[in-house]
Amino acid sequence: MEKIFHLQENKTTVGREVLAGVTTFLTMAYILAVNPALLSNAGMPAGGVFTATVIASAIATLVMAFLANLPVALAPGMGLNAFFAFTVVLGMGYSWELALTAVFLEGILFLVLSLFNVREAIIKAIPENLKKAVSVGIGLFIALIGFENAGIIVGDQATLVTLGNITSGTALLAVIGLVTTIILFANKVPGSILIGILITTIIGIPLKITPINSGFSPISMPAEPLFWKFDFSNIFSFKFFTIFFTFFFVDIFDTVGTLVGVATKAGFIKKNGEIPNVKQALIADAVGTVAGAMLGTSTVTSYVESTAGVATGGRTGLASVATGLLFLLALFFSPVFLLIPSAATAPALILVGFLMIQSVVAIDFADPTEGIPAFLAIVMMPFAYSISEGIVYGLLSYVVLKACTGKFKDVSIVTWVLFIIFILRFFLK
Repeated sequence: MEKIFHLQENKTTVGREVLAGVTTFLTMAYILAVNPALLSNAGMPAGGVFTATVIASAIATLVMAFLANLPVALAPGMGLNAFFAFTVVLGMGYSWELALTAVFLEGILFLVLSLFNVREAIIKAIPENLKKAVSVGIGLFIALIGFENAGIIVGDQATLVTLGNITSGTALLAVIGLVTTIILFANKVPGSILIGILITTIIGIPLKITPINSGFSPISMPAEPLFWKFDFSNIFSFKFFTIFFTFFFVDIFDTVGTLVGVATKAGFIKKNGEIPNVKQALIADAVGTVAGAMLGTSTVTSYVESTAGVATGGRTGLASVATGLLFLLALFFSPVFLLIPSAATAPALILVGFLMIQSVVAIDFADPTEGIPAFLAIVMMPFAYSISEGIVYGLLSYVVLKACTGKFKDVSIVTWVLFIIFILRFFLK
């Protein structure tokens, strides 16, 4: 272990790394309940999605451990799974097989760009404020889905949306779960989101919202993953490009942002601002995405919850090994995770939304050419019920405002290319 993970050099021990890995798993294990619940909205079998989620998370996390030696865990990304189900499948009317194809191709491109160090040029080409706005918009979008799934927010012919009946049924259970989760989170309880989900699920049993029968067994053999369920029939359309680019765009910045956050927390950042083994970390992310698509789940990305493990003392890939092995162990407890009702996962979505919007304070709203595009990107995601539309209108307005105010130098060549492509999508189907 010393030869592989350099424990002494990183001033850590096996026990500390294992504890960190367990802590990281507890803080992000909610994805094992949330991801199947979200993707089942797209018509995907929850059992198969659960298996794909577990295996893809384990593969990506173990690759991160041995290739990059970083205490970073990976799993299907929040926001990207919502985009997959609610925008691509339910909104645009594409099949989930085509959505998986977009994830698969995006993962391959990400892998190639990581191998040849091209991703830096792409990151620099996207306006900084738009990067932050995307995170904020996705946070609002995820929170809206959580409120909707819980029945806290419902449709209304006069006002489009309104407050549902929160005094009974799933909405009441979701409110109880949200209050419970928030209290746990505010008191910095490790694994607060997962604990909140489990408590809410248990409360739902006497309320007859959690479906459980007398023959229930928490352990079973896993369902078959949705292996190689691809559809390449529409990959040359402009709509497909928008889907593909959105998966790629969010994935690359989610990964970089998470790596920066975890590395900063662990004190890994070098004097020149570089992250150690960042290329290997990006490769691990791309491998996870490709593997996940092949198995039947949405884009796999690095999880900011890894900072919980770092705060516990994790400094090497050994912590990721522990997390990856716990994912594999969870494979045989699918009945527990699939039992969890939407009212119990909704609070997790809402709280994750809160965590994602925090970058709004770093957006420059004082400059209209920066603030307005960021604002449009943020509000269009929940209002248009589409992450991709938020990105499109944010980028279009950015280029138009910069051009009309004479700030051409602020717009990179790559951004101009994306602007032209996004304009063409309105005329070519």
